[in-house]
Amino acid sequence: MWKKTGRVAAVLLAAVIMAGSMTGGAVDVEATAYSSKQTGTWLWDTTQIKSEPDKILDFAEAQGINAIYLQINRDVAVPYYKDFISKATAEGIEVQILDGRASWGLLSGREGLMSFVEWIEAYQNGAEENERFSGIHVDIEPHVLAEWKSDRDSVVAQWQSNVTYLTNEAKRMEMKITADIPFWLDNYTVPGGDMKISSWMIRQFDAVAVMAYRDTASAIYNAAASELKEASELGKKVSIAVETNRSSEGNFITFYEEGCEYMRQEMQEFEQMASEHDSYIGISVHDYGNWSKLASR
Repeated sequence: MWKKTGRVAAVLLAAVIMAGSMTGGAVDVEATAYSSKQTGTWLWDTTQIKSEPDKILDFAEAQGINAIYLQINRDVAVPYYKDFISKATAEGIEVQILDGRASWGLLSGREGLMSFVEWIEAYQNGAEENERFSGIHVDIEPHVLAEWKSDRDSVVAQWQSNVTYLTNEAKRMEMKITADIPFWLDNYTVPGGDMKISSWMIRQFDAVAVMAYRDTASAIYNAAASELKEASELGKKVSIAVETNRSSEGNFITFYEEGCEYMRQEMQEFEQMASEHDSYIGISVHDYGNWSKLASR
């Protein structure tokens, strides 16, 4: 296992800063086929696959959801995952394994990433084909860390190193891998270079979910247009994420105030705009818990 020692971290950090300053650290990751139109959602409360699996799948059917990003919870026994995924698979719903935390953007978080990969591999090896996760979905947002403000280049270099590790492991396990990225990530460049961080990330993953958290079709499109365009040029895929949770940042961030019908109308209009990009594969609504509450209002 990777040890969290100061000396090892320092050596790794120096190496990744050097690598990041050269070519942007691109990794040859083979894209994996996606469905032509995807409607996904995050399921953070994994215990719900024990307590209300049918309710989740009924909601998925009602909303046209065909992808669920299910967070790993080691307190939930493996048979519950197998049962839920097999039921979802039978209904044409893919289930991606989800996890992430801000600390996974730092070298000190590598051990947690390794443990995540080990769990996935053990699970996949012990599951039947219809019980397996269809891919990996990560939500790593180191921009919320204090270090992002105090030493951004160092954080970005460490983030790049961990992403390289993850994508290489996904390729080895023959699993597609998707990452959530904020739409404004193109405001920053990799250390020592002029490549935008968003561009670097798009190159590494099979797909990205661009968190274009706005509540009108035009605002969502304007937020994600550059990522859609670049991903098309690179042969990568993009899902556009929208928010349904209440936001302290302003009402324009989320569909919480307007509700599901308004969101549906705006997303239909948005899809007309986004469909010109080959990279566009659909929408992802954050998240199941609040979306289901919104739908019942």
